[in-house]
Amino acid sequence: MDLRHCARPGCGGPTSATMTYDYSSRTVWLDNPGAEPDPAAAWGLCAPHADHLRVPMGWAREDRRTPIIQLRPQIAV
Repeated sequence: MDLRHCARPGCGGPTSATMTYDYSSRTVWLDNPGAEPDPAAAWGLCAPHADHLRVPMGWAREDRRTPIIQLRPQIAV
């Protein structure tokens, strides 16, 4: 269970993705929380901020998060 909050200023949403980057390859990666090799070098982001993350021109954005696939439709009670 990840108790971190979104790193975006003013956002207190729960972390649903971690962002890491590498200047030399100009790449930004989004991973599931806890998947990063070094938590000190990763930024936690909430789902809306991770989903709408834009990277600088010339950089690549790789979303490596595992999608949640719903097996059956939700039934309203």
